[in-house]
Amino acid sequence: MGGVDKLNWETFAQQTRSGDLYLDSEEVARECLTACENRLEDLRDMLTYAQYTQNVSGFGDFNMGDDLVKMFKGQATGEDNSIDKVIREHIEVVKDMGEIMALSIKRITGQDVTNTTHFNTNTEAMG
Repeated sequence: MGGVDKLNWETFAQQTRSGDLYLDSEEVARECLTACENRLEDLRDMLTYAQYTQNVSGFGDFNMGDDLVKMFKGQATGEDNSIDKVIREHIEVVKDMGEIMALSIKRITGQDVTNTTHFNTNTEAMG
């Protein structure tokens, strides 16, 4: 997922907040919201497992080993395309998708979706 996808979903979420964009099917919006919640759970698990990739060792006690440790740690965290950064970007996109679905449901039914509060609270700490 590239920056363009993230930017697109941020734009869609802004348009939904302003009332310019919404999904006009409650059933579809609810199914998509459920899929977003499930995906967030998966991404949280992935982020937890990705932390293990930051523990790099076993390349020996020499300069080339140190270089390898640095390279692999960079791929795990700290670089633009590191594992943790990519997962966090996915989390932000899924949060935007979920917000769009929740706001669409609210617009159609006039009711807040209770899972939305749970949805946003649990993900704010992650990203």
